[in-house]
Amino acid sequence: MSLFLWACESACRRKRIRHATLAVVPISLLQHFAYADDKTAEVVLPSVTVTGSAQSAGSSSSRPIDPNVPATVETVTRKQSDNWNVVNTEDVLKYMPNLAVRKRFIGDPNSIIAVRGTSNAQSARGLVYADGLLLSNLLGNSWSFAPRWSMVYPDSIERVDVIYGPYSALYPGNSLGATVLVTTRMPTKFEADADVKAFTQHFSLYGINENFNGTETTATVGNKIGKFAFRLGVNHLANTSQPLQFATLAQSSAPARAGDTPVDGVYFYNNQTMRPTAVLGVNGEGIQHSVQDQFTLRAQYDFTPTVQGAFTLGYWHQTYNSRTSTFLTDANGNPVYSGKVDIGGYEYTIPAAALAPSLGFNENWLYGVSLRTHQATGWNAEAIASYYDVTNSVARTASAGGPGNGPGVVTYGDGTGWKTLDLKATWTPASPAAGWGGHWLTFGYHYDNYFLDNETYNTTNWRDGAAGSFANAFAGRTRTQALFAQDAWRVLPRWKFVYGVRYENWSAYGGRQAVGAMGLPYPESNDHHLSPKASISFDVTNDLTLRASIGRAYRFPTVSELFQGQINGSSIVNNNPNLRPEDDLSKELAAEWARSNGLVRMSLFQDDVKNTIFSQTDTTVIPNVTSFQNIGRVRSRGVELSYQGEDVFARGLDLVASVAYTQSKIVANVQNPASVGKYFYRIPLWRANLAATYHLDERSALTLAARYSGRQYNTLTNTDSNPDVYGGTSTYTVADARFTFKPTKKSEIGVGVDNIFDARYFVYHPYPGRTFYIDAKLRM
Repeated sequence: MSLFLWACESACRRKRIRHATLAVVPISLLQHFAYADDKTAEVVLPSVTVTGSAQSAGSSSSRPIDPNVPATVETVTRKQSDNWNVVNTEDVLKYMPNLAVRKRFIGDPNSIIAVRGTSNAQSARGLVYADGLLLSNLLGNSWSFAPRWSMVYPDSIERVDVIYGPYSALYPGNSLGATVLVTTRMPTKFEADADVKAFTQHFSLYGINENFNGTETTATVGNKIGKFAFRLGVNHLANTSQPLQFATLAQSSAPARAGDTPVDGVYFYNNQTMRPTAVLGVNGEGIQHSVQDQFTLRAQYDFTPTVQGAFTLGYWHQTYNSRTSTFLTDANGNPVYSGKVDIGGYEYTIPAAALAPSLGFNENWLYGVSLRTHQATGWNAEAIASYYDVTNSVARTASAGGPGNGPGVVTYGDGTGWKTLDLKATWTPASPAAGWGGHWLTFGYHYDNYFLDNETYNTTNWRDGAAGSFANAFAGRTRTQALFAQDAWRVLPRWKFVYGVRYENWSAYGGRQAVGAMGLPYPESNDHHLSPKASISFDVTNDLTLRASIGRAYRFPTVSELFQGQINGSSIVNNNPNLRPEDDLSKELAAEWARSNGLVRMSLFQDDVKNTIFSQTDTTVIPNVTSFQNIGRVRSRGVELSYQGEDVFARGLDLVASVAYTQSKIVANVQNPASVGKYFYRIPLWRANLAATYHLDERSALTLAARYSGRQYNTLTNTDSNPDVYGGTSTYTVADARFTFKPTKKSEIGVGVDNIFDARYFVYHPYPGRTFYIDAKLRM
């Protein structure tokens, strides 16, 4: 039985929102603006993705996204996030309702958002834009295809808006989870900033007991000279993570034999399925030292009072070195990395690559141009084009653990990237003061092209040796073209009907895999779908708005889901060129109630997704096959309650709070019947966030915050009965704090701590321990 959702998308018709710090967009206030009078209508932008445009006049924090978005919207402003521990851009989202970021360490390039019924392994179910430019890495759908947060540094952010669900025809089916719109700020006069941060954590687990440290430095300069404005920024981050991965073996029952090397130093624990497991050392991603350099330039020019062009150039370079180590030593104290060993009288066989280190680097460029008009009423147009280019990508892995420069493999990913083009036209009524009958029209065209090309070679020197014999390769492309239209119709003074449709034509081509002399090309595949959307809202009073929304969305397969993998003999593993798109029907009921100093939202939602694309094991064939497959049906339903306000209980106390319950279950799955009726992968039953900032005076503020994530499963069959260990996915409660002080109007000092009580929690990998921050900012 479908569960509709109750409630809110609009609300707050308060005469003013002090300092514009409410983290939930007051949609009904925006609707009031939309038909109040011509003067107020000037703040209604035709563009859904607000950029630093029509902004030449000043800060964009007071400029909302399109008031006709037919979905729940949550917002974080610069004023709020300045009082939180923010190092990377994704940190701005850390206290959003029913949303979590899988961030394993500061500078983690694999930070993925999880929201409602979308887990942190489904990266292709989220969209991230910065000033209209797509940062989502839709080349794949897993932890390794996170948005390119690094193309935006936190100090440049003016606000972040999160649109929940696929209810707007303006966005593709990848919006099934959420759409994140990052708006950066543009200067109105000369400005220059410098920001220096340092952070440290002490981490102890198994055989590791160390301090891990890092620093970040940011400098920006900008100015507005007549019709021309620019902002240039550089950022340097260096950090060493806690151990991310350990080498483990199941406890052996085979007696040791003569010739086995007796070793000491092993640690034992019960893994996520309660099986005794031996920990041999740090492996895989290991203890990762990462150095990242970033450069961004954004420029805009007002050709006329209503026509503006903008150009964005982004550069991001990363080098990393993953240090591994063994806990095992022989009778003479020498480290042991592989072979047959004797542990407590039992024989264990350690593979040569079990403790193998790795390193690599990659270089990325983002190019973006836009041209738009911003008239208060009538027709407006917008064109945005972007190109994301991975110009260099090299990953090197040793074939065996231990010191030295022995053999290994090197993988090249140069030439990978994506291109996008968006054309849009909007119509805003000339007389919204009429109160009803007005139509806000939007229609447009979208194009994207994703291309992936990876080649792996053997090498005699894994650290810096030349490519030797060919090992394997995979490549492929996807292309999507879409037409969309949406109308927001003020049916009656208190009723608004927003309806739209999106037509998408998708194709995958150029797919190939090869191992040695064996190559396998794939034929081109095509698909197309129509996605209708509808939403109706009712202003019960000036302070209370109800909204019901429904929308269909199709999430098409990515290049890596279709083609990435390897050939083992005559079998293809880890990919599926015959995948069908995810077919989603989402429903939401929401209510939003604005009070004098805050905003309350309650939402009920349900997502029914057919053909969910996920990596699983087909247990109906022998031998079993693990690959990306279509799961018949997954249903997610839940309820969210959020509040945000200022001067709550006491003057100067700002509060952000939310609690959410989500039940996501597998309804049908032919390839793995044991999973039917079980909870879906990594969707916690409960999420709760709280952030309270008390402004002691105009110069200082203290923030106390907490994040909670409830029970979730790391397997589709829910067999992980011991989740709060390495290899599992934990229930956790984490507390944070920060104190900021401004000695002068142009300077600021901050000290903070995340994970105050040093909770040890896991997302398979360990999350960071207690982390201390100190930073200093200087502005000119």
